Amino acid sequence: MKRLLFIILLFIPSNSFANDKGWGLLKEGNKIVFIRHSLAPGGGDPSNFNLTKCSTQRNLNQTGINQSKKIGELFKKNKVPIDKILSSQWCRCKDTAFHAFSNYKTFNGLNSFYSKKFYKNKSKQIKKLKNFIKNSDNDTNLVLVTHYVVILELLGVGPESGEIIISNKNYEIIDRIEIN
Repeated sequence: MKRLLFIILLFIPSNSFANDKGWGLLKEGNKIVFIRHSLAPGGGDPSNFNLTKCSTQRNLNQTGINQSKKIGELFKKNKVPIDKILSSQWCRCKDTAFHAFSNYKTFNGLNSFYSKKFYKNKSKQIKKLKNFIKNSDNDTNLVLVTHYVVILELLGVGPESGEIIISNKNYEIIDRIEIN
């Protein structure tokens, strides 16, 4: 009997039950949902980065596109109520939001400040983002598609590509959901 149980457990994906808590919490609403953009190989952006030209940016690869679609499917499958979906203006975030949810708006408070070129915006941007979150009044969930550095600054954790981090308005992490 133990051998049979071991064999059965061997074939169940290791994260099958791990995220039930997170999806249940999202169904309750009134959460801030931070999503780091899906897989975009590399780090930072090219020196010729131009916010209006995706060809000058680090972009999602096919794995990242598939990861984004999976995020959207999971939100739909779990019937997660969403108030707003906001994205950084960077193409990899907009593409993540598009492939996951279709409808979204950009918000410059979610933009990256990883590179020296944009680091000067950090304080003003974080203040703008915190004010937006503080003044958002919703019974459903606010979804924010953004970057590693923004999530690290607000929540003190470094997310994986495509990871979903659920918090309250006090930036207390309630749960994390990894999307492979």
